Amino acid sequence: MQRPHKCSFIITTIFLVVAGLFGNGCTTTPPPSSHTYNSELEYLKSLHQAGPITDPQLVVFLMQQFMNANQLHAAIAFFESLLQKHGTQLSPEQTGLYLSALGVLRASYADEVPLLSRIAWVNKTIEILEQARTLTKNEYFLVRWMIGVVYAQLPDRFNKAEAALTDLKWCVDNIAKAPHDGWLREPYYHLAVLYERIKDQQQAQAYLQLSGHDGFNKPITLTTPYAVNATKGFTFHPKRLREIVPGKVFNLSGFEFTEYYFIVSKDGKELISIDAGTRPDGAQAAYEFLRHRFPDLPPLTTVLVTHSHWDHIGGHRYFRDLGHVQFYARDNYRQELEIVAPGTRGFGYFFGSDYKNEFIADFKPDITVSKHTDITVGGTHFALIPVPGGETIDGLFIHVPEYDTLFVGDFIMPYLGAPFVEEGDLPGLFAAIDVVVSLNVKHLLHGHEPLTRIWSTGSMLAKLKLHLEWLYLETLKATRNGISRAAIHHQNLMPPFIHQNPEVHFPFLAMRENVINRIYDQNVGYWQSDLQGMDHLSQEEFGLLLTHYLERSEQQLVSATEHMLESGDHALAASTTRWALTQYPSSAKLKELKKMAFLKHKEKYQEFNPFKFIIYSEFIQHGTPQLQPTLPTQGK
Repeated sequence: MQRPHKCSFIITTIFLVVAGLFGNGCTTTPPPSSHTYNSELEYLKSLHQAGPITDPQLVVFLMQQFMNANQLHAAIAFFESLLQKHGTQLSPEQTGLYLSALGVLRASYADEVPLLSRIAWVNKTIEILEQARTLTKNEYFLVRWMIGVVYAQLPDRFNKAEAALTDLKWCVDNIAKAPHDGWLREPYYHLAVLYERIKDQQQAQAYLQLSGHDGFNKPITLTTPYAVNATKGFTFHPKRLREIVPGKVFNLSGFEFTEYYFIVSKDGKELISIDAGTRPDGAQAAYEFLRHRFPDLPPLTTVLVTHSHWDHIGGHRYFRDLGHVQFYARDNYRQELEIVAPGTRGFGYFFGSDYKNEFIADFKPDITVSKHTDITVGGTHFALIPVPGGETIDGLFIHVPEYDTLFVGDFIMPYLGAPFVEEGDLPGLFAAIDVVVSLNVKHLLHGHEPLTRIWSTGSMLAKLKLHLEWLYLETLKATRNGISRAAIHHQNLMPPFIHQNPEVHFPFLAMRENVINRIYDQNVGYWQSDLQGMDHLSQEEFGLLLTHYLERSEQQLVSATEHMLESGDHALAASTTRWALTQYPSSAKLKELKKMAFLKHKEKYQEFNPFKFIIYSEFIQHGTPQLQPTLPTQGK
């Protein structure tokens, strides 16, 4: 893709420093700021302004959101002000983290610096990064990650290629210190680029394959473990097998949309599965992988279903075909099946084109549960606990006291039900959180990898509940006062006590948008206060607005969209290109800009909203390959 403006290289990748670093320079005039509201950025700015942040990811997320919005000039000033404001309160590690983020922002802004000042600017940036390295004793993953990624892209005259190799390889060797495995993507990719630069094709291709990228022209920067494929669908994590309880409780990630859990009974004669996956082939792949690694496991005899969504029962036929296998589920499972029966309605990238709605059509449990029920399988006690919410009406917790483990399905999936069906119960979620807190288990296991990683303990959920209750009441009050959905989001709703609870800062952000959307949807009619719903104008009619009434030519629309992208207004750019393409369907440039707008959406939401990541991927037919696992088995 050709750049829409000579200073807009950041549009095509967050950390692209090389392009134009010593080419034609721009003036120091800041690029235009976004004119659309960025709720994630505003939330993160408010958190950081209030005081030092203890979650290191939130520092990097703030940096990434500034960069995605193409607000580099503002970002540099913001980070400098934070260092000045909080300096005496910051630990050496926190200072190093803020400094390394500032270094990345400065490196990315280098193309905006006049030529005569640019080398000095980059040298000062290197000095800042080395100061961050010293403060963190060269042992802090995110700091070394940022240093390595920047150094890998500096021109040869700065002599940082060897340092980049050292830092990036250290990141690969110390991925256990990272927030999650997705932080491997950039080290793998830049190692590939570095080896490509020195003509070591074997090493370059090996690292490129590990990164999940299929070439050296990736348009955006990804730090997510998420992957999406048109045929096989979405995965939350690279393939991985863990022993949650050694020899007794197994977890398999990355084989398809959902997690797989298997439990060996106390007498060692029976294997119990939690849920049945999304597709028969996915269930087969996970089950055979487990048995290959642990060939002496007993036969599968029981499947306990946490809820009857597509991705938790779609592989039931494979398990049925293994032999005599009993399925347990809630007694109201049919009601949930009726809700989800229409399927994902065209959102094929969720489960892949291999998924068929018929996979769930004939699901029928052998035994149903209507109240707290205790069962014993092979000497192991299971407590089956119906819960009222929050994702589905048929939620079932599965408590295994012997292993201090609770399987909770998707009860706290941030969307409060799938976004494309009418379901979800926030008060029911609050009641279910109370159940989790009362059981106080060591292992709290959810139906998808990031849920287990983020909503990890009952104590954190208890605090999050207080924040969500506040958000619930504020959203209800706003809807009853006739405030539009967009206006509610623009209020940057944050409980006044959120700064006292750093462990909920990220979980609250991951849920906030979806809670507002779901509560708003459940409490307004099809006519809304800002007149949405009172007309039914199509994309084509908005296209006519642009071309017939505003008399915009194809080139004018291209120029306007380029300006939107440069300003970080990716949502406006996405809508404008969709409208414009109804009038100029053959425009290669408009198609190119539409793809870039949605790629920037993927980049923006990669850590906050995997469902948007999926839908934007499908809309532009853009896959994200799965990261290759570094080890076949890992401990917890």
